[in-house]
Amino acid sequence: MSDHLVDTIRAHYASAARAVADVAEGSAGDCCAPNGAATLALSRSLYSPDDAAGLPSSAVLASLGCGNPTAVADLRPGERVLDLGSGGGIDVLLSARRVGPTGFAYGVDFTPEMLGLARANAAEAGATNVEFLEGRIEAIPLPDASVDVVISNCVVNLSVDKPAVLAETFRVLVPGGRLGISDIVAEDRLTPAERAERGGYAECIAGALSRSEYLAGLAAAGFADAAVTFTHEVVPGLHGAIIRAVKPGDDGATRSDRTEDENR
Repeated sequence: MSDHLVDTIRAHYASAARAVADVAEGSAGDCCAPNGAATLALSRSLYSPDDAAGLPSSAVLASLGCGNPTAVADLRPGERVLDLGSGGGIDVLLSARRVGPTGFAYGVDFTPEMLGLARANAAEAGATNVEFLEGRIEAIPLPDASVDVVISNCVVNLSVDKPAVLAETFRVLVPGGRLGISDIVAEDRLTPAERAERGGYAECIAGALSRSEYLAGLAAAGFADAAVTFTHEVVPGLHGAIIRAVKPGDDGATRSDRTEDENR
């Protein structure tokens, strides 16, 4: 069953990448799979004109997320950022802009068509501090403690092994590193069956975690200071959400612990 889901999700986003390429080349056609027009309208609206300025049109067209993680991750010059499920590359390119020439932005995706689109977008944008890696977010192709921040835009819900995603995210973060992602999250009252009734897996609905499941998963992976904040309802009982958490430092303390100590 999980292999079938993975193949379905890959095909869904490969189709979206090809459709974006067709639109960018002036061909007729929608740039998404079923329900894609609504998804695009939502995702585009979450990026400001300043964000979109200077980006290739196909990077904006390929934005199929539910939020703007670069707006909530508090990226700083010189940081190394990883985008899980980087798609057409919009969040990697925005991250690269925010961390500047002394920083670096990675994207990982398992869809060759999306990777090709993202690399073309990076070349068109002239971004030199980016790299797009082929791989699964359940087995991130980066060393331990190699990034300062992990972002993601409506992708964790697509994974068929979410504990592995959270464990891998924890692994690649440096001590004191942070997680700031957008995702679809269910209200605790909804059962998995009720979530599936509201939408398919590839549409980011059936595979969504509940808020309590997300918090429990982050704690099990080792994260601290975890929070799940609903931002907008997508379908009844499921919301776009911002998820934040911190990997404790080598001394076990988080940034908020140190801030409190400094303020005493």
